[in-house]
Amino acid sequence: MKRLASLALASLLLATPAAAADKMTVLLDWFVNPDHATLFVARDKGFFAARGLEVELVAPADPSAPPRLVAAKQADVAVTYQPEHLLALKEGMPLVRFATLIETPLNSVMALEGGSVKSLADLKGKKIGYSVSGFEDAVLGAMLEKGGLKLSDVTLVNVNFALTAALLTNQVDAVVGGYRNFEATELELAGKKAVAFFPEENGVPPYDELILVAHRDAVKDARFAKFNAALEEATLWATNHPAETRALMEKADPKLADELNRRALTDTLPRFAKRPGAIDTVRAERFAAFLKARGLIDTIPSPESYMIEPK
Repeated sequence: MKRLASLALASLLLATPAAAADKMTVLLDWFVNPDHATLFVARDKGFFAARGLEVELVAPADPSAPPRLVAAKQADVAVTYQPEHLLALKEGMPLVRFATLIETPLNSVMALEGGSVKSLADLKGKKIGYSVSGFEDAVLGAMLEKGGLKLSDVTLVNVNFALTAALLTNQVDAVVGGYRNFEATELELAGKKAVAFFPEENGVPPYDELILVAHRDAVKDARFAKFNAALEEATLWATNHPAETRALMEKADPKLADELNRRALTDTLPRFAKRPGAIDTVRAERFAAFLKARGLIDTIPSPESYMIEPK
């Protein structure tokens, strides 16, 4: 009887998992691309799993939906943009920023090299393509002022995310919103070169291109500190192992196995936040003040009300 009891106990122990992983769903901001590399490294190299996390990375059908879904507690984390987060707070969404993914702007104003646009002042009377109004208008307005111009000096044309095509077909003279790690390379692969003007060098305070947000009620959960620790380890690994990171991303999504995405990854790796969980309140307040001055938000929120470093 004792032997049967021992065998039964052993069978029960073998059938019971040592510990159930904490599941987290992360909604990306767009289709899978090199901007998400460190998240995929953290997942596929086991850095999340080593901390007891089972993380699902989901590309959204609607890129505007992730923050709203997290606000409604239908997902744990959303990848979004620093300006979009502040606009979401204005709408009353209970979202808290807990990490940074890409810590520099990627946005720029671009024209074709060899054309008439060699400086921001040369944009006077020109047609400028854009994809999304609001923040891009604010960025362009500030940058034009550095060139002695104002928004009324240019004609804005909605090119519906076809920024590169609009430049190549001469539909517009320049675009705002072209990413220096993507559209610039896309133009070069098409046989052209870009003249790029960077917001942080022309009147726009530095900001973080991509950040991670969670619901205010959930963000103090222990999972988020573990998430940040895994993301930091993954970022350092990706920085040290660019070729392996490229192979990992191409395995995760074979559509990334082309020259454009390979070069985009190379250009993006230095821009990932090496301390993703660190919070810079001074920089955040400076950028919020810019948005308020441009009429995009009504007040400058206290950083402590919407930013947290999970412990």
